[in-house]
Amino acid sequence: MKTLLIVFHSLTGGTRQMAEAAARGASGEGEVAVRLLAATATQPADVLGAQGYIFATPENLAALAGLMKDFFDRTYYPVLDRINGRPYATLVCAGSDGSNAVRQIERIVTGWRLRAVADPLIVCTHAQTPEAILAPKTIGADDLGRCEEIGAALAAGLAIGIF
Repeated sequence: MKTLLIVFHSLTGGTRQMAEAAARGASGEGEVAVRLLAATATQPADVLGAQGYIFATPENLAALAGLMKDFFDRTYYPVLDRINGRPYATLVCAGSDGSNAVRQIERIVTGWRLRAVADPLIVCTHAQTPEAILAPKTIGADDLGRCEEIGAALAAGLAIGIF
């Protein structure tokens, strides 16, 4: 059975909701095992054991969240040249833009030679004050539905062997 690994970090809950929605969508495919792991818990063996990936991160200070960067730092070299060509998708919970977090992930996974199979999904919460930035987030049903669709599409592609 193929495995889809969803790696996420979430401080205020928004990114967690997005990652969980992607996992729900992927779980409906049945023929693919779905692993939802916090970035801090994910090890190189988890990356090597999966055939596809979803990376979900908040935008922090216009960049990839530090604990997601830590995940990539810890796993990058141990899996380098061992996961070439595998599919991935990116989910970003942003306060304003999110595009720099996407760019950072794209640069990292280019070294891994992963293949994007969906456009990055950026959900903007428009949190601009310190209070709003640190407040718990609630992601809307439409955006969660888009996360589910990405999870389902990636899992379906793995299941039928097009990825």
